Amino acid sequence: MRTWFLCKVKYAKETEQGLLKNVSEQYLVDAVSFTEAEARIYDMLGSVIRGDFQVTNISKSNLVDVFFYEDIDIWHKCKITYIVADGDSGKEKKVTQFMIVTAHDVKEAYERIFESLNNMLVSFRVTEVTESPIIEVFPYEKDEELNPPIPENLKPLREVQAELREYEEKDE
Repeated sequence: MRTWFLCKVKYAKETEQGLLKNVSEQYLVDAVSFTEAEARIYDMLGSVIRGDFQVTNISKSNLVDVFFYEDIDIWHKCKITYIVADGDSGKEKKVTQFMIVTAHDVKEAYERIFESLNNMLVSFRVTEVTESPIIEVFPYEKDEELNPPIPENLKPLREVQAELREYEEKDE
């Protein structure tokens, strides 16, 4: 399960008139800790924002899923509720979850959440859809640099161990 962190970033943004205006924007980052979230946001925005910027706040988000559609980059937060039965007591329990989806407007966000969740085994209700102040979402993606290919001159450990066993057996 992913852990999403909401990062607030403050910097001087150039307006259309060429003036600098201080802005505070929110970004969503998939990370395993606050430290990694801060490192990733500095890494991601360092090449995008000209000049200095400051991460003013990092908090764990209550979002459980993110649905990205490439035709628009306006994020909408959706509140989903559904009923589940407790396995031990048999009592029904109302579950509330929050998700975000890209859409042109609230109506389209509502439709896209239904489309994205159509494989849920329980019936659900979308009780609230609001436009989110999130500017961009940075999901975790495996990177070749983080997991570089094994150089040709190295062998996997299991092969080395097998060769060692063969050598020891010949020696006996």
